[in-house]
Amino acid sequence: MPGTPAPAMPTTAGSAVTAPELLPLPGARPAPPDGAPVRGKPSAGLPARGKLFIKTHGCQMNEYDSAKMADVLAAAEGLDLTDNPEEADVVLVNTCSIREKAQEKVFSQLGRWRLLQESRLKAGGKPVIIGVGGCVASQEGAAIVKRAPYVDLVFGPQTLHRLPELIRERRASGQPQVDISFPEIEKFDRLPEPRAEGPSAFVSIMEGCSKYCSFCVVPYTRGEEVSRPFEDVLVEVAQLAAQGVREVNLLGQNVNAYRGPYGDGEVADLGLLIRAIAEIDGIGRIRFTTSHPLEFSDSLIEAYRDVPQLANYLHLPVQAGSDRILSAMKRGYTALEFKSKIRKLRAVRPDISISSDFIVGFPGETDADFDKTMKLIEDVGFDQSFSFIYSRRPGTPAADLEDDTPDAVKHARLERLQAHINAHSAKISAAMVGSVQSVLVERPSKKNPNELTGKTENMRSVNFPGHPRMIGQFVDVVITEALTNSLRGRVKNE
Repeated sequence: MPGTPAPAMPTTAGSAVTAPELLPLPGARPAPPDGAPVRGKPSAGLPARGKLFIKTHGCQMNEYDSAKMADVLAAAEGLDLTDNPEEADVVLVNTCSIREKAQEKVFSQLGRWRLLQESRLKAGGKPVIIGVGGCVASQEGAAIVKRAPYVDLVFGPQTLHRLPELIRERRASGQPQVDISFPEIEKFDRLPEPRAEGPSAFVSIMEGCSKYCSFCVVPYTRGEEVSRPFEDVLVEVAQLAAQGVREVNLLGQNVNAYRGPYGDGEVADLGLLIRAIAEIDGIGRIRFTTSHPLEFSDSLIEAYRDVPQLANYLHLPVQAGSDRILSAMKRGYTALEFKSKIRKLRAVRPDISISSDFIVGFPGETDADFDKTMKLIEDVGFDQSFSFIYSRRPGTPAADLEDDTPDAVKHARLERLQAHINAHSAKISAAMVGSVQSVLVERPSKKNPNELTGKTENMRSVNFPGHPRMIGQFVDVVITEALTNSLRGRVKNE
């Protein structure tokens, strides 16, 4: 089919890219849901010298970073992950600064760990190392130690690879260690090889954001956009595929701004990267998140046309449907331009499911502005959404804007928006009944051990009777019932 060819990669005769053909590169494995402790395994060949607990808040990038923290500390310090902070020698919180009162939530968590520390010392036990990472750490820096002097480590998203060194320096000097620098993409070169846990994995392909939306702190906490080298990403994906990973989710704060260097000064965009990943043996599904409409390019749309492994699903945050509000947000596009990109995409993928982000109650938003957002939602037919009431982020341009919309009005708007999208999502689920869906089987069902759970291309969870040998495979499932938050089905021809 037409489209830009991927650059040649090393292969054996008659085969696609495989892990043994490529040089090893550090990577990561997927991490657990927001707020849950990271689970993992001790590093091979190293005696466990302690326990590690990690609490993760926020986006998939944070989940990915938490998994990398676990990997690097397992490899360098022999720390074995635990679900119980009370038995840990090192406790880390990986923070998110996007939501309201993010800092207060961090200090609330730290207060609980301070009590743990005091209890342990009172009993004559070994002191626990307390660390704060992520975007709040990057934003607050040494101010965290000033407010909570019992904190031992403060590190940013770009310096998590230095955790073993920071821990050793803390123990040697007795002084808190703070490193929130932005050493570009260095962390990816300083981490252990990826370890798969399940058939799906996150792979970070870039860091930072250069868009500077007026409401967002990401450029200040994660830095400017920096892309990983093209071949480095392919190596990590190939290593994961060799361990049984069948689906990769490419991550970045602005993932479709990816510009990975390769060859002799050439640059690969996201569309080209997707084409190359699709050639790796074992990879049957590719996702990416999170995108910006400004850089949703024709090259990426062509990848949707040409690459069957690219999931029939897109998360593309629009934030609002009013051009006046979009301008105040400094998003760089109009509602019409957003809809034009969606029309182009649906010309090559007519049945694609599209989800989005919305901010309700942005300073100055009128009823007329909100009605335009609802009109956009109706026109596009979003399948799912992540929608929130605007919360002021100190240090951002929008923080200085007058916010005179009553809270009751904001909540009413949010409820109306969510109800509309949820109703449309329910219609899509109902229309799937009777269809055959390709489901990546993830694990046994939590509610029924005789059933399996997996996901469709459009991010629906499906529960169905099946044999454990199906876990990690793509299975054709006939959808038999649409429930509120999931689907039910049966394996085709069984």
